Amino acid sequence: MTTYLQSQSGKPRDRYDEIVAAFPPTDRVLPTILARQAARYGDRPLLIAGQARWTYAETAGVATASAQKLVEAGIVPGDRIAILASNRAEFLEAYLGCAWLGAVAVPINPALRGVQLEHIFRNSAPRILIAEDIYLANLDSLQDRSVLPPVLWTINGAGLSHGSGRAEAVATRTLAAPKPGDTVAILYTSGTTGPSKGVCCPQAQLFWWGIYSARNLGIRDGDVLMTTLPIFHTNALNAFYQALLNGCTYVLEQKFSASGYWKAARAHGATVGYLLGAMAAMLLAQPETPDDANHAIRVSLGGGVPGHLQEPFRRRFNVPLLDGYASTETNFVFATPIPADHPGSMGYLIDGAEAQIVDGDDTPLPDGEAGELVLRSREPFAFATGYFNMPEKTVEAWRNLWFHSGDRVVRDANGLYRFIDRMKDAIRRRGENVSSWEVENVLQAHPLVSSCAVYPVPSELGEDEVAVAILPKPGASLQPLDVVQYCEGKMAYFAVPRFVRFVSQMPLTENGKIKKVSLREAGITPDMWDREKAGYKLRR
Repeated sequence: MTTYLQSQSGKPRDRYDEIVAAFPPTDRVLPTILARQAARYGDRPLLIAGQARWTYAETAGVATASAQKLVEAGIVPGDRIAILASNRAEFLEAYLGCAWLGAVAVPINPALRGVQLEHIFRNSAPRILIAEDIYLANLDSLQDRSVLPPVLWTINGAGLSHGSGRAEAVATRTLAAPKPGDTVAILYTSGTTGPSKGVCCPQAQLFWWGIYSARNLGIRDGDVLMTTLPIFHTNALNAFYQALLNGCTYVLEQKFSASGYWKAARAHGATVGYLLGAMAAMLLAQPETPDDANHAIRVSLGGGVPGHLQEPFRRRFNVPLLDGYASTETNFVFATPIPADHPGSMGYLIDGAEAQIVDGDDTPLPDGEAGELVLRSREPFAFATGYFNMPEKTVEAWRNLWFHSGDRVVRDANGLYRFIDRMKDAIRRRGENVSSWEVENVLQAHPLVSSCAVYPVPSELGEDEVAVAILPKPGASLQPLDVVQYCEGKMAYFAVPRFVRFVSQMPLTENGKIKKVSLREAGITPDMWDREKAGYKLRR
């Protein structure tokens, strides 16, 4: 009996089944995967990031050396290591060292400041902070300095420097290999009614990300996978596993550039791309050129790209987009065909996962009726195992042995799933999740704000823009620009409201809570101030 359910379903085995068979459940950990692939592919290039060029064999050497440095600093399996860095090779150096040793990487969005950053440090309690020197200024925004990790290693132009702070030097020793269910990374995803939650991602979950994503995209041996997405998110991180498991080269660009995207693709000979909704819209907004289809990319992830943009994108750039559905807590569990038969949908459930649409009592609903999407995996540790140091939130989300997505979804009689809206009060802006609760906490501290409500409004680029309704204190003279400038430096730039609306009274529910649904349904109103139309540029 094979371990992969698509083969069990009666469909022919494919190359991904062979990869799964080559890595039985106990082998689905980074040290085993990397060592085995390094022996197989040797001098084949695995990583290209800036000036860094690592072969498969060299990457295994980087991982072992990085793990050794952590051991010498007194790190043991299960210890957390915070990484505050942009898309660069040193990020992967730190991550691979953690994964090889069995320590836990805690990637941090470099845009975070203040209470958001404090919360991650307080929640994860990392032993070491590895920070790119340009982001050391982020630490100045902390009001509670006691949350800082005791040891700081810095990344500068010369690479990773193992330096300041208190470290315990210990002798080199042999440590037990990590297990498939051991946490390899804690990835923070924005909360909705509370602070952001640290998703505990086990070693085997990243293995399955590499399998499911590669199958959905049709990745082949020798492909060049180019991503411009931030590596502190699961999308770019799991693309590394896609490359590693499939004998591909992983190209990590520093950041997305609409004007430079296709030039970079041509320079690297990229064959697979990774885009989110707003990025595709930005590429289509660029002036057309004769070179628009002059590249080697044959398919691109297109998560969240509006349905009406997918065919124009394919015609202009000769690249079909793969839409689907995934979350940090789960995996790439829904995918459309390539090209999509129903552009803009979530697609169809993959083999290896189970899904139901349920009502408020977790009772399954019939096809055609919208409800909350709940998911579970048939493969061990293919999904996250919970939220770090948040047992109540873990139980709430995984109640009745299903992960509750918080998304309102409908399934039709043909097995096609469509996303309707978010059941929770979350905002997604250009690929970033924004916690309205965190933004409200900052604004509520403003001396002239009586109350406020942060909510999403539609973006012309797809997804959402951040809007805030503010009830000023009596007699207060408060301007929209004052609100925006107050937010700057206290939160990630992408969380700063674009739209500001002053109200004389808040819409309230029967029990006195702010009725955000009324604000959301009103959308962009004539009395809203728009930061972009006003020409104000945020500091980053």
